[in-house]
Amino acid sequence: MTEPIKDSVEVALELDEKEVYAHIAHESAEDIIRIISSLDAERARLHGEVIYYRDDWDDLIRERIAKGKRHTAFDFYNPALLDIWEKKVEEIKGIKKREKAAYAAVGGVIAATAAASLLLKQPYLILGLAMLPVILFIRDYTKEKLDLIYYELTQFFIDELTELVEKHSLPPEKYKFKIFSGDYFGVATRKVGTGLFAVVKAEKSGSNH
Repeated sequence: MTEPIKDSVEVALELDEKEVYAHIAHESAEDIIRIISSLDAERARLHGEVIYYRDDWDDLIRERIAKGKRHTAFDFYNPALLDIWEKKVEEIKGIKKREKAAYAAVGGVIAATAAASLLLKQPYLILGLAMLPVILFIRDYTKEKLDLIYYELTQFFIDELTELVEKHSLPPEKYKFKIFSGDYFGVATRKVGTGLFAVVKAEKSGSNH
């Protein structure tokens, strides 16, 4: 018979105090590096790069729930992280919805002027086609807005990972993460095969208490 999967709390309760902190820090760091890579992958796709990396935050949350109805180790490390994360995800989804709505509105205007041209035998379609530059503006504005959010959120989690590694004396190399952009602060990047990986620049400080 297969043993039931234990969640973070159950595992932690079986450990002594020092191991509890180490266990929580380890799980939190693993969650964070997955989030960083998935966020930066989305940012790279936004710039038109073909990215095969696929490991989004929704999958991570589902996994944590399946393991014991706990979202993530953030529940014990820093509960505010999950709120910030989910708020930004909702903001991103909202921007994408507004982009689609704007495209639909412009498309509706063009379609209406085309219909008016056919019915009234007047070149109203020219007025509709004059809206085409608006589509480019919407695309560029949305891209810049999303890029900034992805960048800020990725940098935020990089900073949190650095703090976690320093506070609990975790080995940074153990928590290297795949990255697709080279403009983040506080990390050292290196090529591994054809991929680019990053490691946080952490000072040797902190303890497991």
